[in-house]
Amino acid sequence: MSSRFVVQEHTTPQGVHWDLMLETGEVLMTFRLAQPPEAVSQGTVRATKIFDHPLRFLTYEGPVQKGTGRVRIVERGVCDLAQEGEATFWLRLQGTILRGEFTLTRTEGISWQLARSP
Repeated sequence: MSSRFVVQEHTTPQGVHWDLMLETGEVLMTFRLAQPPEAVSQGTVRATKIFDHPLRFLTYEGPVQKGTGRVRIVERGVCDLAQEGEATFWLRLQGTILRGEFTLTRTEGISWQLARSP
């Protein structure tokens, strides 16, 4: 069953990070990425599981909390998502940059890796 996904670029005084948000029912399961979508499309990227976001973040662009930075959408598309146990998700992403099959694997605690499948 297809759902939607989005990658938001967050620019703050502390730097830049990217949030991958995957539609799962009524929320967006969210992972903070250490590198931009272009890096994910070429290999493996560290990810951190953060709190789920409401669906309205699929289209949100603008200031972040307390006006300390900005959010802009850098990627969006359709996602097929399958879960294997507690530690692995299989993703088929159909976006502009992220196209193809990927795995999201827990390495420890809230630490994950997002990798292109061979």
